[in-house]
Amino acid sequence: MIPARVRDDVQLLWDYQQMHHEPRPCSVGIGLGSHDLGVADTTVDLYRRGMMPLIVFTGATSRTTRERMPRGEAVHYRERALELGVPASAVLVEPHARNTGENISLTRALLEEHGVEVTSALLISKPYEERRVYATARKLWPSVEFISASTPMSLDAYVESIGDQRLVVDMLVGSLQRLLIYPEQGFMISQPIPPDVVAAYERLCTQGYTSRLVPGTAAAG
Repeated sequence: MIPARVRDDVQLLWDYQQMHHEPRPCSVGIGLGSHDLGVADTTVDLYRRGMMPLIVFTGATSRTTRERMPRGEAVHYRERALELGVPASAVLVEPHARNTGENISLTRALLEEHGVEVTSALLISKPYEERRVYATARKLWPSVEFISASTPMSLDAYVESIGDQRLVVDMLVGSLQRLLIYPEQGFMISQPIPPDVVAAYERLCTQGYTSRLVPGTAAAG
């Protein structure tokens, strides 16, 4: 359970990350690799609903996933999709990306290599990464219309599914920091962040939820 003293602040960050886009049929679905295998499940669900004819899973490994997914995030996601009945011909794997920018740029290169014309894409990520992924994709691939999606669930249900509340809160704080600092660095488009969300983020930093902040950067951005 999330400690009561920070619960409201964590909820503010969680709610802000939800973009509430309505999924619709797109040229491709891009499942961004992570420690959360639920991203693969949600991608498969959207595929079954006819939201895309082709899936790209993208991601290598990270300090969070190297033990859980030793063959690489995208590879494990693909294996999960095939277990759930998606035909192999409908899944491409991009196994090298180690950050969100590479997820987008390397996926774009892979699709161009396969001659896939992309005018729209469904971005499927963890619930607390929706804005970061969307903002990055809009910056790096401006010709494409993007819709951000994730597994629909509450904060408490998500924490329970992951089994590590500290990891979830640290990740939320890290994602918000990147929305604050990355636009100036050219990594993503800028999005308005309400003052109460920034204040909640700063309070969580003072509470020590800082393990996923960009190294060498001030917590408040």
